[in-house]
Amino acid sequence: MTTNTTVSPATAALPEHPRLDFAKSAPKVFRALIGFDTAAREGLDPALVELIQIRASHLNHCAYCLHMHTNDARKAGESEDRLHMVPVWREARHFFTEREQAALALTEAVTLVADAGVPADIYAQAAAQFDETELAHVLALILTINTWNRVALSTGKVAGTDERRR
Repeated sequence: MTTNTTVSPATAALPEHPRLDFAKSAPKVFRALIGFDTAAREGLDPALVELIQIRASHLNHCAYCLHMHTNDARKAGESEDRLHMVPVWREARHFFTEREQAALALTEAVTLVADAGVPADIYAQAAAQFDETELAHVLALILTINTWNRVALSTGKVAGTDERRR
C-alpha cells in the first residue's frame, strides 16, 4: 500500500541537525524579548492574550507556540469550542466578542503585513474597541508573538517540548 503524504513548507523546514539554543546563545536578547512580551501583556485580558498568540501562531505555522498557547489557554479556562474556532473566527463570530474579533483581525493584518499592509478599516475597528494604551499593548503583543514564532521556527523548536521555566 502506498501512502501519499504532503509535506508543508513548515514541516519541510524541520531541522535534521540540532540548532542553537537561542536563550543560551543570546541571553541579553532573549531577556529583552521576555521583557517586551511581559510589558505587552500588561493590562490585557489573559484570554485575549492567548487568542492573539494562538491566531498568529496558526498563521505562521508555528506548532511549538500553538501547542504552548492552546495549553495555556485551556489552563486559564478557555473552552475547547472557542479554541477550535480561532482559525475560522470570521465564520464563527458568535463565539467571540466584538473586541476579540477586532483583535483577531488586527493580528491577521499585522502578522501578514507584507500581503496588504494593515487596512484602514481593520485598524479603525481595533481603535474603536481599545483605548490608545490598550491598542498599543495589543500591537506590541502581536509583534512579540510574531517574533517568538520566528525564533521557534528558526531554531527548530518541536511542539510539545515547552521549555519555559515557571
